[in-house]
Amino acid sequence: MHRLPLLLISLLLPAAGVLAAPEAGGRPASPAPAASAPTSTLAPGPLPAAAPPTATTGCAPVFGSQLFGGRFAQQSFGGFNPDYRIAPGDRVMLRLWGAFNLDATQVVDPRGNLFLPSIGPVRVQGVRNGELDAVVREQVRRTYRANVQSYASLEAAQPVKVYVTGFVRQPGLYGGLSSDSVLHYLDQAGGIDPERGSFLAVELLRGGESRSSFDLYRFLLEGRIDPVQLHDGDTLFVAPRRASVKVAGEAANACAFEFDGSRIDGAALIALARPRPGATHMAVVRQRGPERRSEYHPLAEAGTVALGDGDEVTFTADRIPGTILVRIEGAHRGERTVVLPYGARLADALARVRPAPQADLEALQLERRSIALRQKEMLGQSLDRLEAQALTARSATNEEAQLRGREAELVLQFASRARQIEPRGQLVLPDPARAGDTPLEDGDTLFVPERSAQVAVHGEVLFPMAISHDPARRVDDYLRLAGGLSQQADSSRVLLLKRNGTVLETRGDVAPSPGDELMVLPRAETKRIEVTRGITQILYQIAVVAKVALGL
Repeated sequence: MHRLPLLLISLLLPAAGVLAAPEAGGRPASPAPAASAPTSTLAPGPLPAAAPPTATTGCAPVFGSQLFGGRFAQQSFGGFNPDYRIAPGDRVMLRLWGAFNLDATQVVDPRGNLFLPSIGPVRVQGVRNGELDAVVREQVRRTYRANVQSYASLEAAQPVKVYVTGFVRQPGLYGGLSSDSVLHYLDQAGGIDPERGSFLAVELLRGGESRSSFDLYRFLLEGRIDPVQLHDGDTLFVAPRRASVKVAGEAANACAFEFDGSRIDGAALIALARPRPGATHMAVVRQRGPERRSEYHPLAEAGTVALGDGDEVTFTADRIPGTILVRIEGAHRGERTVVLPYGARLADALARVRPAPQADLEALQLERRSIALRQKEMLGQSLDRLEAQALTARSATNEEAQLRGREAELVLQFASRARQIEPRGQLVLPDPARAGDTPLEDGDTLFVPERSAQVAVHGEVLFPMAISHDPARRVDDYLRLAGGLSQQADSSRVLLLKRNGTVLETRGDVAPSPGDELMVLPRAETKRIEVTRGITQILYQIAVVAKVALGL
């Protein structure tokens, strides 16, 4: 026994792979062209960015890891900083004019001085950048009391090399300017290791002693970071990660948050996580050794909830529906969208209908999103089974295998088009006397049709058209007026579609009512009985949920 050739399967499987999961739909839409596969562009940076949040599992990234993607490392800060302290190695532009002229750039010597001809050394080490010009001017006036003017400006900060160590991704010695931010050097080192490093404790060490400490959460949440002047040989040390709490669910910052001490209260965590407006409660899962415990607290009581290292918090929205929105379309003169109390019935919506003179209230149609989704799901399952049957066919000879391959390709093309069909989600209403008791759902669409005096004939007929209704005409009469059946028609599959959503297989001697539709389904011809049966079932299914006759 020979299976379908491997080459043919390799050609057909990509076609099956493009059959994307169905989307929620409403009324039938024409098949959309297949979209090209999206391309991925990598963000610049020394290392890959952190993984996106996954609120369902709680495995969120560490808050702050988004800082280091290479942007700080690409830019140096060489602008005017009035608080910068002049240090040896800095370049200062000097200009003197009048009785004595000088236009030069001098480097502050190791003793912290600038040497001016006929004036001598001028002590500038430790002078604020904003006061540099005044200090130099004062020294010039001591020698030249008149006729000499001066101007001094810091041309460039001193190039320095700084050690970056501790819990960073790439510890090492990195170069920059003494005026650069600590973020510039941390970014060059690949950023803080989100699994081990602390975003709350970055220490600046000089000569083995701590000179400053940085809290990067303050920079992220408040935009504040203390300016610091780095020296050659300084060390930035990232301390080990402190206690942390993972946040998931209805929060703008669904991340793992680090905190000082052994405890943090729920109110402080809310200030960090920023729950969304709809959040109402926080679910807390605590893991202490082998014991795992869960708690559930309203957000109003978050200040009384103490959280510890390793706890997992999920913000939830316990929404209690109070009202629903129902759309009214068709022959209706009132508001198109009405607000009804939760639990309302069709009679409540009908009380808000302002029917037009031509409205046919006996033929109301109710479409529901949940029904459309379920119909789409069931259609997808039927198509999955059909594709499996087409791709797993066995053949006894090579000729039969080639025939099966061509047949499978046609079936896959049919399935691809069928997946583009969007069900209407029409709910079949009972007789008008009991229809008012039908419960409504949020997002329902109530369609008020106009009175009709015609019968629509479509599907596998030569001339699909709408024909004026005549009580004396039968199904065969309407089909004959539409030009008769096409060569692909299945004469045993003529459907009568009623306006309330009922679908019936009809006979030729049945008299349709005004507004009814006659649909002739196509004939499915394949060499395998199970494939034919599957296609026939899907054709009928599409006709029911979307009122479309899809040909093979």
